[in-house]
Amino acid sequence: MPEQHTEFLDPSTALDVLKSYPRKDGLSAADLMDSRVHGGLTYNDFLLLPGKIDFPASDVVTETRITRNVSLKTPFMSSPMDTVTEAPMAIALALLGGVGVIHHNQSPEAQAAMVRAVKRHENGFITDPVVLSPSHLVEDVLDIKARLGFCGIPITDTGSLGGRLVGIVTARDIQFRDPQTPLRDVMTISLVTAPLGITLLEANDILRDSKKGKLPIVDSQGNLISLLARSDLLKNQSYPLASKKADSKQLYAAAAVGTRPADRERLALLVGAGLDIVVLDSSQGNSVFQIDMVRWIKTTYPSLEVIAGNVVTREQAASLIAAGADALRVGMGSGSICITQEVMAVGRPQATAVYAVAEFASKFGVPIIADGGIGNVGHIVKALALGAGAVMMGGLLAGTEEAPGEYFYHEGKRVKAYRGMGSLEAMEQGTAKKAAVRGKYPSSNKDKTVENAATSRYFSESSAVKVAQGVSGDVQDKGSVKAFLPYLYIGVQHSLQDIGVKSIAALQKEVRTGNVRFELRTASAQVEGGVHGLNSYTKRLFA
Repeated sequence: MPEQHTEFLDPSTALDVLKSYPRKDGLSAADLMDSRVHGGLTYNDFLLLPGKIDFPASDVVTETRITRNVSLKTPFMSSPMDTVTEAPMAIALALLGGVGVIHHNQSPEAQAAMVRAVKRHENGFITDPVVLSPSHLVEDVLDIKARLGFCGIPITDTGSLGGRLVGIVTARDIQFRDPQTPLRDVMTISLVTAPLGITLLEANDILRDSKKGKLPIVDSQGNLISLLARSDLLKNQSYPLASKKADSKQLYAAAAVGTRPADRERLALLVGAGLDIVVLDSSQGNSVFQIDMVRWIKTTYPSLEVIAGNVVTREQAASLIAAGADALRVGMGSGSICITQEVMAVGRPQATAVYAVAEFASKFGVPIIADGGIGNVGHIVKALALGAGAVMMGGLLAGTEEAPGEYFYHEGKRVKAYRGMGSLEAMEQGTAKKAAVRGKYPSSNKDKTVENAATSRYFSESSAVKVAQGVSGDVQDKGSVKAFLPYLYIGVQHSLQDIGVKSIAALQKEVRTGNVRFELRTASAQVEGGVHGLNSYTKRLFA
């Protein structure tokens, strides 16, 4: 057979030859998300193409804006569902760099107690500490410990902040004591204090060197002004990504409310408890009720960040942006337990919705939160690439230790209940939820009927027949969110490294300029991209 001679190009010219191509490999985001060509897309319908790696994954910065004025170190939020987010979840997420949104399918008092628990969990200078007087009893301290989780309490002559500091009570002071013992008989009176005006750094040094648990801050007359806790100093070391307000060093607290008149009274309680971010919880956010609520909140509480929604179109978004929303929640019918698209024939595939709303909202500096359809690290990165400032997760976090509810066994697996807020089970909940699953959060008038958050979310309060837009089920035990969220965080870092960008901001900039490229996936490509061809396998996500 005659020998064939093929002329090859000089390998050293490869980069120059690459420049001769009329367009980059793959698709731009705009081309990919053109619904006139490809229809509506979900996260599974496309991939990002890899870039060039010239940095370690640990260099990737995941800081992001979730509202006009709030930035987080990680793009993670938990959904305001009664099987996902109460105080333990909100605290854990905030410590790990995200934010948990406390659900409102409970009494206003119980929800406010959860907000208060988040705000008290970690502080710089505690400007509103719990204070008792010498005449209070040991049982009062035990009650505070049971409700709020701490018992290092300053004692003043008046029993209030601003009174003359006369002692402090700690856990050791009340051990083995009769509950009826007055605090004057057990309190520690040999105190280490710091003067008013001291900086947080200087106060932390005193706290460290004194080996005390609490450091009272007093004025020149010895009156108590504020307090510093050693436990917070330890948390600063253990949780460097924690979501904290710059001025108070308290954790960010977020909670959901509806758009009915009673929700204005509920919001007043939440703001009084220290709320930073309110999420207006509605399946369809483009309503006169929500528009009026946004305007009222921005007038009544101008410093409160308002996340409005849910929306999936530019037209919906425009109404809420014009009303003054600080962020938008995007998603309708894409959650694992949601059947809105099936039952109501209304909604939008999530990837298309996120891209369309983010592109529009970015013109006004309004971040968007991708809510629903998040099943893995890849979905998180795809949502961020399409313009989301953060992702809101329900099913991905349900089943963790911090989620409400008790574990039980189903078909040999350890699980927790998980239900959509549009499920009949959620809609039929007519009494104040016993928020104190762990015995910490009191609910006044346990048998009092409250406005149901699920029915108000789906505009179903007056309906004679409740039409379900969600289902109830269970999810497998995922362990503690304090192990699961770091897995998501490091996974995002490695994904951005593969794409060749060092931050979420850089990712979104490169997407806008067309440098980060995408590829549409056929059904067979999706099969190929998953586990296939094995008789059996074990899927371990992290170790």
